[in-house]
Amino acid sequence: MLKSSTGLFRKKSIQSFVQDAQTKSKLQRNLTAWDLALLGIGAIIGTGIFVLTGTGALQAGPALTISFLLAGLACAFAALCYAEFAALVPASGSVYTYSYATLGELIAWVIGWDLVLEYLFAVSSVAVGWSGYFQNLLSGFGLHLPKALTAAYDAQAGTLFNLPAVLIVLFITFLLATGIQASKKLNNIMVLVKVGVVLLFILVGVFYVQPSNWSPYAPFGFSGISLAAATVFFAYIGFDAVASAAEETKNPQRDLPRGILWSLGICTLLYVIVSAIMTGAVPFAQFKDIAHPASFVMDQVGQNWVAGFIDVGAILGLTTVILVMLYGQTRIFYAMSRDGLLPKFFSDVDEKHSTPYKATWLVGIIAALIGGLFKLEHLAEMVNIGTLFAFMLVCIGVLILRKTEPNLPRKFKTPFVPLVPILGILFCGYLILQLKMITWIAFGIWFVIGLVVYFGYSRRHSLIGKGSTK
Repeated sequence: MLKSSTGLFRKKSIQSFVQDAQTKSKLQRNLTAWDLALLGIGAIIGTGIFVLTGTGALQAGPALTISFLLAGLACAFAALCYAEFAALVPASGSVYTYSYATLGELIAWVIGWDLVLEYLFAVSSVAVGWSGYFQNLLSGFGLHLPKALTAAYDAQAGTLFNLPAVLIVLFITFLLATGIQASKKLNNIMVLVKVGVVLLFILVGVFYVQPSNWSPYAPFGFSGISLAAATVFFAYIGFDAVASAAEETKNPQRDLPRGILWSLGICTLLYVIVSAIMTGAVPFAQFKDIAHPASFVMDQVGQNWVAGFIDVGAILGLTTVILVMLYGQTRIFYAMSRDGLLPKFFSDVDEKHSTPYKATWLVGIIAALIGGLFKLEHLAEMVNIGTLFAFMLVCIGVLILRKTEPNLPRKFKTPFVPLVPILGILFCGYLILQLKMITWIAFGIWFVIGLVVYFGYSRRHSLIGKGSTK
């Protein structure tokens, strides 16, 4: 059923999305609520604990715990809205799909293009971080890669190409292309290991906390707390990827909301505890130029053996982030292609592996090359602005759908509507305003490129535009 076949804001009905997922999808339903929660934790725990805690501590001081709560609260409001949509529209595509049903095709395209920015470049940037930890681990065994293959091109440093970053993305691409079942098992194992490493840090580090290190608690005031919240927001990116797994979930109406909310709640709790211990064990000013803050803390307190375990945990943590982000990217493309907004190539499912095999390899190779060839110091803010924008539109979508289709059967309902969606919009909007102007400019350029693609290809090939969903 189509809602509208004309205009920039033509919509595809929720019933059409559900029907497509039930009749057209060739993806296998293997995932449970537990798998989804681990999928979300796999994407969330990684960069936040192992990299961004040091940067955030320099911006907020010991009040970094408040920054994580602020960012987590913004995510919580958005997650409750995500959960309603995920149960209502159990189809691949995440917020792209939700926007198509409520805000129309043009907005859905903008969001889909926005998610390309979030997922693709997040994969590349995390791969660069993975490479740093991996090389650090190798050096502990006296092994070193040729200088030219350790980082992106830098004539002064003598580097040409980041080989480890490329190889890890290609390895994850292989896993995802050959089947979600194998990828799920590997992700679940790595998530359990890295959560164990985080718990080890907490159990050891708590005995080295000196309350005097927490004074002054907020040396840079609320502006510092807000800036850190906008920075560490990158640490929460990932729970939304759970929604992309709708068509591979056994009972999406029940399990998707659980997976989204469980993963976010567990990770927020761990972030707050870890940041409190870090800034309590080591004065926050010492985190300057430290890219591995968690293991740095253990080195500073004389627990070098724990630092070694943390390095291993960081490698596993960043590996699962790459896996989930790359997975989410391919499923966004799958959904957009099935609607005609991208070439059919992206929704072709391989009969042997039951995955979008060719598209997965194409996306993986592009992400690998970006990670190998480019320095991505400012990428976290680019990913943040895209994600915050997407979260705001999910909250808006809930408000609109409650008004336009109040009688739809909702297996999960966002509580306290309209308060929760409005708070989600306000919190995410506030964090967006903390980002730098250069980030806004770059996001604007990406947005314009997306519009060119939409009006040059997608609008003419849209199945709704042709009056068909076949």
